[in-house]
Amino acid sequence: MVKKLLSLLFITSISLSFAQEAYYSDVDLTLAGTDLKDALATKITATHTNMLNYTPGVWEASKITDANPANTSEVVLIYGWEDGSDSDITNDRERDNTLQDCGTSCNNFVWNREHVFSKSLANPVLIGQGNSQGPGSDAHNLRPADRTRNSERNNYKFALGSGNSSRSSATYNGPDGPNTAGWYPGDEWKGDVARMIMYMYLRYGEQCLPTAVGVGDNQFTQDDMIDLFLQWNVEDPVSDLEKTRNTYHEDTTNNTYAQGNRNPFIDNPYLATRIWGGDSAEDLWNLYAPTDTQAPTVPTNVTVSNENFTSLDVTWDASTDNEAVTGYNIYVDGTLTAQTTANTSTTLVDLNPNTTYSITVLAKDLINNFSNESAPVNGTTLPDTTAPTAPTNATASTISDSSFVLTWDAATDDNEVESYDVYLDGVLNSNVTTLTYTIINLSPTTSYTAYVIAKDTSGNPSAQSNTVNVTTTAGGSGTATELFFSEYLEGEPGTRKALEIVNLTGATVDLAGYVVKLERNGAGVWTTPLALNSGTVQSIVPNDVFVIGNGDNSDPELQPNSASNPLGQVDLVQPNNNDTNFGQPVNFNGNDAVALFKNDVLIDIIGVFGDDAYFAKDVTLRRKGDISSPNTTYTESEWDSFPKNTLDGIGSHTSTLSTEDNTFESFKMFPNPTNGDTVYFSVTEDATIQVYSTLGKLISTQEVTLSNNKIDVSNLSKGVYLLKINSEKRFITKKLIKN
Repeated sequence: MVKKLLSLLFITSISLSFAQEAYYSDVDLTLAGTDLKDALATKITATHTNMLNYTPGVWEASKITDANPANTSEVVLIYGWEDGSDSDITNDRERDNTLQDCGTSCNNFVWNREHVFSKSLANPVLIGQGNSQGPGSDAHNLRPADRTRNSERNNYKFALGSGNSSRSSATYNGPDGPNTAGWYPGDEWKGDVARMIMYMYLRYGEQCLPTAVGVGDNQFTQDDMIDLFLQWNVEDPVSDLEKTRNTYHEDTTNNTYAQGNRNPFIDNPYLATRIWGGDSAEDLWNLYAPTDTQAPTVPTNVTVSNENFTSLDVTWDASTDNEAVTGYNIYVDGTLTAQTTANTSTTLVDLNPNTTYSITVLAKDLINNFSNESAPVNGTTLPDTTAPTAPTNATASTISDSSFVLTWDAATDDNEVESYDVYLDGVLNSNVTTLTYTIINLSPTTSYTAYVIAKDTSGNPSAQSNTVNVTTTAGGSGTATELFFSEYLEGEPGTRKALEIVNLTGATVDLAGYVVKLERNGAGVWTTPLALNSGTVQSIVPNDVFVIGNGDNSDPELQPNSASNPLGQVDLVQPNNNDTNFGQPVNFNGNDAVALFKNDVLIDIIGVFGDDAYFAKDVTLRRKGDISSPNTTYTESEWDSFPKNTLDGIGSHTSTLSTEDNTFESFKMFPNPTNGDTVYFSVTEDATIQVYSTLGKLISTQEVTLSNNKIDVSNLSKGVYLLKINSEKRFITKKLIKN
């Protein structure tokens, strides 16, 4: 096939004169997979010779590349669909090109520059703002957009949808928590988006992973490309507007604001199919499909063996092809579930016990010719009727007036322990996947009983653990009389911001009536308040903290805690969009006073009201441990200052006035996450460290002392682990991540 393709490329280069064929003349287009991806990446990087300034470069380029063909004094707005005849300006498809966004002094009829690959979803974030250059000013990633509609998209990941642009029904763990809805760009724009994300992935590599900006599955690609963008690339053909953008940006000789490079996937969407597979996109060059029109033969003798609770082995006889078979697709009940290359066997995993599945296999070649599917073969997983063992050593700790922490040792199972049911006074309180759970919303000086039941993946319940008897405290024995700020994070990029509030009162504090307000640039006026009880967390238990974060953040620590993000520390996310004035009040700029109010009475303040001088620009401020009360006058000596982007203290606060038990709980372990062989601990007493998997398997037990404050984690593979730290007085459980 290579000979045929080379001959065709030679003929094509003579007979066609389009700019794109000349542009790719030094790229070996007979390559496939990562080889072709690397070759195209080298090309578009080498020819990116003119690095545009974000201002004015991208503004001026956009007026030309995105001009409305019917009226060149207008620009076409991505995500828009309407001609301006209705009363909603945010859905307009075109706008006067002179109405550039000029900040707060503009009216709503402006357009700005949408980063299709959101700046904050890249790692590191995309830089290139103001009159600067960088990945954030790459014009292949920037499109004119209505300002409000751009704000509505915010930094939400792209996800499935239909019709016009809107929030998607597909959810993920994002800025609004574990069930954040994604963003659908609209039927007209989904192909544009896909091809722009593909370009950014080639141009900037791991900084711009498709998995970071879209909700989809990448198990069928050899890297971080996801099925969502491959699907959109197939479903939405290349538009004339996209072609115009490519033509302009290649020509740096005649175009002042051209970059010099092209987006290969606009020139030929089939290049994505050639690299990542999936359904065939358009071959605009008619270069690949004509070289091989014969599909492989159907795989035969499909056989199922080694049936287990959740897995099946599948084997088959090899297909043949006039050129070469390049792989096989395996379907379970009609759904693509696995792929192989030359292998004629695979193991299907994550199946349900005692379930019959219909399995078929098809073969494919390099040009994406598919055989018919094989005859279906049934396979049945084993039934799981054995219950897990009962959890053991259930223990209560950190008992307050309204909560306590219940901890237990893991159950075991012949298949797999999936979760634990936590019961309070005989009533199901929660279902968790960890070995610890905090029971809240209790009454002071009240007796409770608690126990735990394990469940396996088939739902078989264990016997209950030992019963724990707990009496909550009376409360009110803390060192403080009111909540107060304990940490202030003001870093880069501009939305990497958070506020932390600590409860040292000794009693649970209901957040009703508490708000945070911002004073912008010494204006002498407080902005619209943010109610602390406007999220899911309604109270703060003793010695705990409450964290508010700006929604435009990719740092795991500055997102809500969840099973998929155990580092998350944020209790209340303030979305960064037009409705919240872009994250207010968690969008301070180092010269803005931030204050905590209760029932409209000032309690605590960071900064000086009425003064626009910078007091905390690009720094992290942490309240000193000997401060036990709020202060309505900002006092610099109460705070320790750290460099910008110091995140290691978010989510905990150490008070030197706390009880001995609380001092133990506020111990430090570092580094966390770790990619090394040693984890260190800052402890005030000897302790035993037990390392468990997230499913409860005890991996190791080690001792730490004041003189030997480290444990060996060299035997741990990458993943999340639970560390139970025991002293003579009490124990606590913390998460450890190994990268």
